[in-house]
Amino acid sequence: MTRTLLAVAVASALSATVIPAMAYEPSSGTECIAPSDPGGGWDFTCRTAGRVLSDLDLVPGNVQTINMPGAGGGVAFAHVVSKRANDDNLLIAASTAVPTRLAQNQFPGMNMDMVNWIATVGSDYGVIAVPKDSPYQDLNDLMEAIKEDPKSVKFAGASANGGWDHLKVLIAAKAAGIKTLREIPYLSYNNGGSALTQVVGGHVNAFTGDVSEARGFWESGDIRILAVLSPERLPGEFSKIPTAKEQGVDAIGPNWRGFYMPAGIDEDAKQYWIDAVNKLYESDEWQQVMKNNGLMPFHYSGEAFDEFMAQQVKDIHELSVELGLLQE
Repeated sequence: MTRTLLAVAVASALSATVIPAMAYEPSSGTECIAPSDPGGGWDFTCRTAGRVLSDLDLVPGNVQTINMPGAGGGVAFAHVVSKRANDDNLLIAASTAVPTRLAQNQFPGMNMDMVNWIATVGSDYGVIAVPKDSPYQDLNDLMEAIKEDPKSVKFAGASANGGWDHLKVLIAAKAAGIKTLREIPYLSYNNGGSALTQVVGGHVNAFTGDVSEARGFWESGDIRILAVLSPERLPGEFSKIPTAKEQGVDAIGPNWRGFYMPAGIDEDAKQYWIDAVNKLYESDEWQQVMKNNGLMPFHYSGEAFDEFMAQQVKDIHELSVELGLLQE
């Protein structure tokens, strides 16, 4: 074989060699959208998980939190679907509020299949709280006042009207035997911190939200938490808070926390982030975060998360119809 033919043969062999594609790695500048102002549960999810992802070297550098409030998460959802559909370096904080709004058709023209559901990282149980000088000493006091006059107790929460925070109050009121659910006043704010400020300031009678949102105001003594909507008392310092169930009101209100991503990302990028959030959840650092903030174990990822989401959208749709918040 001549030297020229040999060179051609070698080049041909090399060109036929399959070079494996590089596995996906996140680039610097990973972002996490919190669909709320600073101070709410979504903001907490982005900032805290972002810090742990960085500490575990699952992302290069730091994760930047982008606050994008509006429409109970709808502004962020629409932004991701329409403008960031292929961004594989973008996480979006989510919770039970998102399937609630999807179940109620509150994100016009959009559905759960327009994004990728990555994983959950725990459950933040709902609470009902009042200002420190409130006349209501326990949950039954509050529910009796509502029975006597449904408009006498005005609630503040972070979700939109008919959203998950609002639903938690209605679930508790229904369990307490209250029939006039539609008459209970509810005011919506962009985040739990803003809602709590209104309660502490005496402008609203009661707060409906989550443990992580209420913790600071509770520890400072500005509010009293009348009940946590969990099956049993929470661990650690939160064990002081009675459940609604032990007060005779059989109401459970778990608010899972987790992430979704744009629909157009590559499969290897999606799998990377599923694995990364799984590692986050299993880490000692995140377990300590959960303990410090009253989060309870709650973890779905990948396909299991998709199946869970589909079932939750269906269940919340049916509940919203039953409570008169949505027409069939």
